[in-house]
Amino acid sequence: MPTIAVLGTLDSKGPEHAFVAAAIRLAGHAPLLIDVGSLDVPSITPDIARAEVLAALPGDHVATLARRDRGECVALMGRAAAALVTSLHAAGRIHGIISLGGGGGTAIATAAMRALPIGFPKLMVSTLASGQVAPYVGTTDITMMPAIVDVSGINRVSRAIFENAAGAICGMVAAAEARRTAPAVSSEKPLIVASMFGNTTACVTEAKRLLEAAGYEVLVFAATGNGGRAMEALIASGLVAGVLDITTTEWADELVGGVLTAGPERLDATAKAKIPAIVSPGCLDMVNFGEPASVPAKFAGRLFYHHNPQVTLMRTTPAECAELGRIIAEKINRYTAPVTVLLPLRAISVISAPGKPFHSPEADTALFTSLRQNLRPDIPVIEQAVEINDPAFARACAEALLGSLKA
Repeated sequence: MPTIAVLGTLDSKGPEHAFVAAAIRLAGHAPLLIDVGSLDVPSITPDIARAEVLAALPGDHVATLARRDRGECVALMGRAAAALVTSLHAAGRIHGIISLGGGGGTAIATAAMRALPIGFPKLMVSTLASGQVAPYVGTTDITMMPAIVDVSGINRVSRAIFENAAGAICGMVAAAEARRTAPAVSSEKPLIVASMFGNTTACVTEAKRLLEAAGYEVLVFAATGNGGRAMEALIASGLVAGVLDITTTEWADELVGGVLTAGPERLDATAKAKIPAIVSPGCLDMVNFGEPASVPAKFAGRLFYHHNPQVTLMRTTPAECAELGRIIAEKINRYTAPVTVLLPLRAISVISAPGKPFHSPEADTALFTSLRQNLRPDIPVIEQAVEINDPAFARACAEALLGSLKA
């Protein structure tokens, strides 16, 4: 019978976790109640007490708990919970994990969930789930479910939410178990990762087709900040053979202050992994914001394109493009495995093509010139007088990467 970890702060939210555990048991799975509370005694009896959770970390942490500093305790229990569930998973003792929480409980539980591999069922019922959850989810596959009401008692609303959550985690575990027991499918294809945005979809789709025809498996990541971080994490894992980095747009958000930044480490993992790559300045013409009212006042007077009611794009200036070229060139200069830079001279996105809203030969020229001037002389640069989504450019990207992989 699969076992589902029910992890929570049982000093403040014991009955709620007990309710979920009972629902899991009713569905035919075995709950494992884990207490990660730290301030008061648990209101229910756990299967794994907080002392055992803390024992997963080296050292004596009694003094930290004795200070009763909420921030310190949350951070400590998050680290300890992560260490504990990692060991439980390695021993085959848990097959899924669920938690209920407010701010502290969500921080602790998601720290534990992020330590578990992609594909392992993870469900967080949180009062924070309808807001900015990137700090909690990170680059993992945690499912966040809004609690709607506070996690404070069983009532007509919370009962429905908690029962649905129990059903959801049981279903996820059943699906994972079905995958595990299905006949093995042998796949020894080398793995390639690719970055894509809506404005580079046609290019990446065609390049992906060509790479798959050549015997590779291609995973595509949306260049939306979290997608770039996830791609970097997978590259760092050592599972990737090559990188098709056509869409480096996240650096525009990082430099200018948009909402889809992947952080200053974007493009670093490939250098550290020492694997072949192609890099293109896809969608560096745009900085992303939310609805128009969300655009900072300092950008008044800039050129904008309203992609949809929730997405406002801002054109990068020639000065910003020159700086982006310098930054990306410096990143690429650290690559020791074969790397090729490809430049689509007529457009770096759908909307920067001639006649489109973001067409700016001056800005594109500044970007291309800066890239060329700052790249190491030995790094090949392929220029094509086409738009980025032209099949010829996609083919050039695929062929350049295939050449490096076979070198």
